[in-house]
Amino acid sequence: MSASGEFEIETQPGLARRMLIAGLIALALCAVGLIASANAAQPLTIAATPGPMADAVQHAADLADKQGLPVKVIVFSDWVTPNVAVNEGSVEANFYEHKPFLAAAIKARGFKLVAVAPAVIMPVGLFSHKVKSLNDVKDGATVAVANDPVNRARGLQLFAKAGLITLKPGVGDGATLHDITVNPKHLNFIELPAPQLARALDDVTVAQVSYSFFLASGGDPNAALISDGTGNKHYAIQFVARPQDATDPKLLKFIKIFQSDDERAYLTQKYGNAVMPAW
Repeated sequence: MSASGEFEIETQPGLARRMLIAGLIALALCAVGLIASANAAQPLTIAATPGPMADAVQHAADLADKQGLPVKVIVFSDWVTPNVAVNEGSVEANFYEHKPFLAAAIKARGFKLVAVAPAVIMPVGLFSHKVKSLNDVKDGATVAVANDPVNRARGLQLFAKAGLITLKPGVGDGATLHDITVNPKHLNFIELPAPQLARALDDVTVAQVSYSFFLASGGDPNAALISDGTGNKHYAIQFVARPQDATDPKLLKFIKIFQSDDERAYLTQKYGNAVMPAW
């Protein structure tokens, strides 16, 4: 009604314009809802390496599926591609590396990744198909360690723990072959990709092997001549993601499911001390 008391009639073009705007808003809201629904229906993708890593995360994925959270586990056979896949957004997270390995990968390749939560501790051992005791290692024997910086350092520290070599004090995660100060048995060290070390046991006297790959090759971790133990959380395997995905509700829900009594019981029953929960 106008100031003069007369009713105003809205013109047809004005009414049509308002109806069009209202329709566009409704369509936009519908589209947002459809996108959100589609994203919620998409499975969470987790990259893992073969053996216990893939098995552990797949068991948790089965638990998650029962709770309405679909999870797809993608297995890679090397220790580089899982970080590449997460960094480029092909998968939401990976499950195969500890913090020292992640830090070295970020430094070497510039990945934008963060550790989200600890999962399990998996020891590394010295194994052999040729000797039954460290005392049986002969002078000049060829032995193998990992060729990536952090796991090579972990292996060298294990050889030092075994009394086969001495390292410079304080080298820690930065230890290299150049840091060997005493090598009484004149061991010949070769470096190999970590996934290949279990297969090298027929060719070398002793090799550093992650329990993950040793189990995947059908080996018994109880056969280790020595190991670095299960309680060192410095080497706890982490869930790793991009910073923008680290607080994703689906990922956090899955981590909570992984860090559950059901998953703990499964790992303990199947792997004993070879794969220890780190939460």
